Amino acid sequence: MDLRTFAFGDRPDLHGQAEDIFSAGWPEFIFHDPVAERQMGRVRQWFGGLNLLLVDGEDQIVAGGWGVPMRWDGSLADLPGGYDESLVRAVALREADGQADTLVIAAAQVRGDLQGRGLAAEMLRILASAGERAGLERVIAPVRPALKARYPLTPMGQFMSWTRTDGAPLDPWLRTHQRMGARVLCAAERSMTMEGSVGDWQKWAGFALPASGSYVVPGALAPVVIDYERDEGVLVEPNVWVRHR
Repeated sequence: MDLRTFAFGDRPDLHGQAEDIFSAGWPEFIFHDPVAERQMGRVRQWFGGLNLLLVDGEDQIVAGGWGVPMRWDGSLADLPGGYDESLVRAVALREADGQADTLVIAAAQVRGDLQGRGLAAEMLRILASAGERAGLERVIAPVRPALKARYPLTPMGQFMSWTRTDGAPLDPWLRTHQRMGARVLCAAERSMTMEGSVGDWQKWAGFALPASGSYVVPGALAPVVIDYERDEGVLVEPNVWVRHR
């Protein structure tokens, strides 16, 4: 397959295609993270060189991914809380004219009909290389495990320790990172926070949420907490921190 890499901003003709591909397969609630929404305009403006598309010879997107540059001292104590805090710290560092030293890979996705061909690992390598060219010596990622939604009541610290009989991680997305040489660091217990009204969550869940309490919602990595008095539902999702370099 003849593949080329482009910065997302350099190919506006592919933006519609990208929206269709990268929104497919995700639960609707994943797009309702208010912390990320507040940062995303500046992320796109300032870090466009780390927002990449992998395109075939027919100008069809096969994969894409993006990240942000951040400062991290290499210790577990200095890790961000997860995806949301990574964006906040990257934007704050840029506003302060600080010097980043770490690439946080925020997302990497392969077109649905091409999954299982090694393109996810290739996209991760391309992102890591872009970070290296930008002078970012470390590469980390808050991984959202593909199978965790099947076990929403299991703590992430326990889930990420589960392995197959061959010793590899049970989760395929964690396996992809491990095969590339990545090392699991720790659980990111409060990586993303998604919010909506009770009505929103009933629509996203596809069934009634008749009283305040915790509910298992399809696609969610943890229970959603519904509060009728406030007319809100909140989902705090854990991820897994891995280090590539």
